[in-house]
Amino acid sequence: MTPVEIVLVYQSLLGIYGDRGNALVLRQRLLRRGIDATLTVVEPGDEVPSTGSLYLLGGGEDAAQISAVRELKADGHLFDALDRGAVLFAVCAGYQIVGRTFTVGDHDEVIDGLGLLDVTTRRGSERAVGEVLSSWTRPDGTESLVTGFENHGGFTYLGPDAAPLARVEIGIGNCGDGTDGAVQGNVLGIYPHGPILARNPDLADHLLERALGHELDPLPMPELDELRRQRIEAVRKSGLRR
Repeated sequence: MTPVEIVLVYQSLLGIYGDRGNALVLRQRLLRRGIDATLTVVEPGDEVPSTGSLYLLGGGEDAAQISAVRELKADGHLFDALDRGAVLFAVCAGYQIVGRTFTVGDHDEVIDGLGLLDVTTRRGSERAVGEVLSSWTRPDGTESLVTGFENHGGFTYLGPDAAPLARVEIGIGNCGDGTDGAVQGNVLGIYPHGPILARNPDLADHLLERALGHELDPLPMPELDELRRQRIEAVRKSGLRR
């Protein structure tokens, strides 16, 4: 069987918050199930492969966002991969650039994004910094909590073609409207990083199942479940509801 290819896009531009860990988590969760998986790391100037099953974009600063958009548009292969049915997961700055527009700098210059999500981002009324806790709905209709750390100055607003990925319990998320992230087709974005998938195995498996086109066998990890329970309890006790 051909290995599942996970593609980490522009680590040096969009990887300053440890978001490379998302790729490592995804690969390990496949390998522990006996599914062969490879990790391809693509840097600016490299050709983005169109053969991947799952693509990842991480967080970065304003200049990195502009450079990443320019490079990805010129390369074009990410768009080809998505047309073929691949999945894209983008966090923080990566989430902003896959939208229609985002703003940068003191003068809020409007930059055209990749146009993969019907969202727009502009400077928010406050900076969102701190733990964020939200919930998303699994394909079977059950709820799963998402825990992470948000640190973003932009507020993101969803258009009619994008649906919220999660509902916020604690934190700001997209723009303080009770939502975080967006999903449209096989493109998913959300704000928490750090990396988010190390904290949220259900979300990691959801991405893998979307990329593979079938459900995965359970992967029990009691120690991870206990760490999640403790973290969620601590966030709720902190009283950081905004």
